[in-house]
Amino acid sequence: MTTNSPSSRHTPVVIVGAGPAGLTVGNILRAASVDCVVLETESRASIEQRPRAGVVEEWAVRGLQQRGLADNLLARAQRHTACEFRFGGERYRFPYSELTGRHHWVYPQPLLVTDLVHEYVDVRGGDARFSVRDVELRDLTSARPSVSYTCPDTGERRLLDCDFVVGADGARGVSRAAPPPEHARIARHDYGIGWLALLAEAPPSSDCVVFGVHGNGFAGHMARSPEVTRYYLQCPPGDDPENWPDDRVWSELHLRLAGGADAPALTEGPLVEKRVLDMHDYVVEPMTYGRLFLAGDSAHLVAPIAAKGMNLALHDAFLLGDALVAYLDGGDGDGLDGYSEACLRRVWDYQEFSQWLSEVYHGTAAGDPFRAGTTFARLRRLFTSPAAAAAFAEQYLGTAEHY
Repeated sequence: MTTNSPSSRHTPVVIVGAGPAGLTVGNILRAASVDCVVLETESRASIEQRPRAGVVEEWAVRGLQQRGLADNLLARAQRHTACEFRFGGERYRFPYSELTGRHHWVYPQPLLVTDLVHEYVDVRGGDARFSVRDVELRDLTSARPSVSYTCPDTGERRLLDCDFVVGADGARGVSRAAPPPEHARIARHDYGIGWLALLAEAPPSSDCVVFGVHGNGFAGHMARSPEVTRYYLQCPPGDDPENWPDDRVWSELHLRLAGGADAPALTEGPLVEKRVLDMHDYVVEPMTYGRLFLAGDSAHLVAPIAAKGMNLALHDAFLLGDALVAYLDGGDGDGLDGYSEACLRRVWDYQEFSQWLSEVYHGTAAGDPFRAGTTFARLRRLFTSPAAAAAFAEQYLGTAEHY
């Protein structure tokens, strides 16, 4: 590899990371005729196939639709209006749309990323550079930061001078590590549990998301498509998927998702994915450092307990994209100045709900009769108290105002 540095090119915004946050920001900028470059360490084919979450909240879909980014989603996504809890051998349906008039969409993240890449590159003519290596961020506290990287085709170092850097390259990217410790506080939480994430080539066994609360541990059923279902099983953190042969998986799913005689039987099928997710959270405060603006998992990670991660990434992207356009087009810096505070209000609200829901999911498997008792009290309250049901629906759907 050579170490030559060709003449630098200036672009107003460099976006590091081609996930939902980075690509949404890029599309907002291109729609406003603002030049930007998206850098991604993976190939385009890889980011379009990465298995990720699929629950999109209604407000997030509206935000995508307002920006011309939701046509395929609205045509292909599944609309969900209820969820179901199963505990004590019974099933309890929670019809949140009847309570709120709101709903969820199920649209796997790889499909959304595919849509966003197509719109950014093929429709709006955006500059995206895939499979880059050794990305470095420089001079972030100056008026002219820069981003350098190794070109995968030539092995040469390339330099991009810019006005702003959007750090959207995830939990292990360079952006999260860029703010020095004396500037950024990273708040962390470890749940001390794992989830075995499973993908089954089998039709969904319910028309809604199902949460199994059981003494053996939590189990989850989430439709991904008419032919594919996502399942989760609580397991020890760091567990080896090899400890979970197919027979054991299906046995535990049947046990933990039991819902009485009227519950539909689980439809089994080949398990094409098994991986263990250790449940933990973090939040970076503030989400800015000089001319660097963090978004998505670079700024915060929320465990998949409440299916909030992709929604938070889109919330960041809407605020940041609009704020960058306002500044670069008209010099209005209010959005950029208030970006971190506005994002973090929703981030912390979702983190708190994730913790609350974790106790509901996992409390009965903790081996503590007191925690089991309070868990069942919370569950019973959901189905006997209209106020408790309304509060849960508001947080589950993400409809609360974030002052």
